[in-house]
Amino acid sequence: MYFSLIDRIEALESGKSIVATKSLSMSEEYLRDHFPRFPVMPGVLMLEALTQTSAWLIRVSEQFSHSMVLLKEAKNVKYGKFVQPGQTLRLTATITKQDEHFTTLRAEGTLEESTSLKAVLVLTRYNLAQNGGDPNTDKSVVIALKKQLQLLYPGYDCE
Repeated sequence: MYFSLIDRIEALESGKSIVATKSLSMSEEYLRDHFPRFPVMPGVLMLEALTQTSAWLIRVSEQFSHSMVLLKEAKNVKYGKFVQPGQTLRLTATITKQDEHFTTLRAEGTLEESTSLKAVLVLTRYNLAQNGGDPNTDKSVVIALKKQLQLLYPGYDCE
């Protein structure tokens, strides 16, 4: 199952930084269990939202040259304020280092100027064809990602 934890990309500077948002709604299914009397966004999903935000920055910065952008490592993860329904988590990521295979980013989630989480993320990127996959699958994935980006960041030209 794939789900997007990003509602909107507010700003994106290719090769440098991104700002996105996640508005937490009471209708999100996982809130029934986490926790019934005190619903909050699970920390692992907050980290996933930061990872997804960072992945969009990498994809755009590399003109979608890789179909797969995945978390390799999360370092120095620190959690602060809980995210509750009705609140909007502001997600930022800045590239600090990049080489042929990995991108390191400083990422943070804030609620009204208070830190909700921060981390140093290392993401890896590749194409499925590099591992014996069908190159047409990579092309299909990239087309779908570009369509999704147009929904998240209206007005951005993916071509």
